[in-house]
Amino acid sequence: MSSRRSLSNLSVWLGTTLVGSLVELSNDRSVFEFDEEYAANSDRPVLSQSFFEADGSLDLEPVEKQMKLSPFFSNLLPEGALRKYVAERAEVKAVRDLPLLRLLGDDLPGAVVVRPEEDGPLIEEMEEAVSTTQPVRDVEPLRFSLAGVQMKLSAAGTPEKGLTIPAEGRGGHWILKLPSAMYPYVPENEHSMMRFAREVGIEVAETGLVPVEEIGRLPRGFLRHGENALWVKRFDRTDEGTRIHMEDFNQVYAQMPDAKYRNYSYGNMAEDLARIAGVEDVREFVRRLVFSAAIGNADMHLKNWTLIYPDGRTPKLSPAYDFVSTIAYLDDFGMALSVSKEKDVRKFDEDLLRRFAARVPVPEKVIFDAALETAEKIVRVWPSLQGDLTMEGKAVGLVSERIRAFPLTGRLLA
Repeated sequence: MSSRRSLSNLSVWLGTTLVGSLVELSNDRSVFEFDEEYAANSDRPVLSQSFFEADGSLDLEPVEKQMKLSPFFSNLLPEGALRKYVAERAEVKAVRDLPLLRLLGDDLPGAVVVRPEEDGPLIEEMEEAVSTTQPVRDVEPLRFSLAGVQMKLSAAGTPEKGLTIPAEGRGGHWILKLPSAMYPYVPENEHSMMRFAREVGIEVAETGLVPVEEIGRLPRGFLRHGENALWVKRFDRTDEGTRIHMEDFNQVYAQMPDAKYRNYSYGNMAEDLARIAGVEDVREFVRRLVFSAAIGNADMHLKNWTLIYPDGRTPKLSPAYDFVSTIAYLDDFGMALSVSKEKDVRKFDEDLLRRFAARVPVPEKVIFDAALETAEKIVRVWPSLQGDLTMEGKAVGLVSERIRAFPLTGRLLA
């Protein structure tokens, strides 16, 4: 424990395991330190790959920051308009991480819980039974954290019986992604591309659409009549209410949220998956990479790829999420990150794939087979699926054009 003079301490838990402490210091500084028992436990649950040294030992050096928290914790917090909304409701400054984490720490992504030291571990509670017949009204500050820029709320209930925002915004097995005021039909776009991915054989999170006006307890400022929200079943929560730990690749690489498009490539990610997860996860990663390129998804940055820890210790790729055909909103041939130093999807051919495969420590055949089989499935599935999707007709046409322009699928249509 730190000898520095602290103002207040927050305990960091993974389930009932105390991991360490976030200590608030003077001058808007804070420091994270591991608990001694956690550090000494060889069978401890994993908080983040970013805390491991090259030899596999735990990096015990305290991480001190000013205004912001260390990258793992900073990436747990929402960004953009959602961060601003939560901060305003809680009357805290949006630029400061620690007060927001103190507010949101009981319902973070994954299994990590951050609480005042005196509160002890969080006791898991069953999801509250709620009714969607309750009127739309303002609620208390929304005490959840769904990392990212898009307006997202945590919801209780079920899609079949109705989804409702819990009284404090805390808890729930569902994420609601609200329609965008800037870009039309984003929920319909994402639902369609998630369905397409599932048909291609990619493991995806369960999704569906719900009219915004049917969401119970939705704050008035989010109500948009005649539009749909996307619901996503949380894969970091079991049906029994148990939390499953996860971290995104921006956390893996110890980067602050605003660096999610920088410094690392898809090749880096594939290399690290081979090392920490194995061949099957690399195979699935390649499927998702090819699919994203084929649909015109230019936003598969580091925070849109996640490791999940079903047993608390062994990482694997989580189900896929955030598949959106961004060319419906921005005509762009770029990818969010590079493949062998190339971001132009029109240059993503077999030669580039071979260069990509050369640096990943799995047999080249694994990568080639996954990529080419996925391309073949895309070309086979799309013609029969495209007429039965909820996305706009114009967006459907743009996906068709991108499939023809992407070399791995276009060659099959020539």
